[in-house]
Amino acid sequence: MKAMLVAFVAIAVIAVGSNAVLDQVGFSAQERTSGPAVRLD
Repeated sequence: MKAMLVAFVAIAVIAVGSNAVLDQVGFSAQERTSGPAVRLD
């Protein structure tokens, strides 16, 4: 049971960390799929 809880916490940390890293790098879906003719607010 303890190993499963540790795995769930690890999954959450990896998901949040990868989201933060990809946003900082500029690899969000919004930045990758929009062209210069698209206005994003």
